[in-house]
Amino acid sequence: MNSLEQAEDLKAFERRLTEYIHCLQPATGRWRTTGAWNWLIDPETQKVSFFTSLWNHPFFTISCITLIGLFFAGIHKRVVAPSIIAARCRTVLAEYNMSCDDTGKLILKPRPHVQ
Repeated sequence: MNSLEQAEDLKAFERRLTEYIHCLQPATGRWRTTGAWNWLIDPETQKVSFFTSLWNHPFFTISCITLIGLFFAGIHKRVVAPSIIAARCRTVLAEYNMSCDDTGKLILKPRPHVQ
């Protein structure tokens, strides 16, 4: 196998690894941020009780209840799954003088000099 084929194989492996790690991460950050921001910037939030404030912001309240329910259902295990996959890949790649970051990008290490 020549070096061009090896480079193409490494790029394909890196693409697939980054795609896999990206797909494992939940894409809910934007919705949580939007709901929390609307709740925090409302001037009535500071003037009324906590439960009245939650009643006035049903989107945020439903998001919080759903998040708590998902937490009890085990969604937090899925959140840490990408870091587990990356750590296991680092263990395997270390035998080939490579590593990867948390997003799946390959890090090529220099070959050790054999004397």
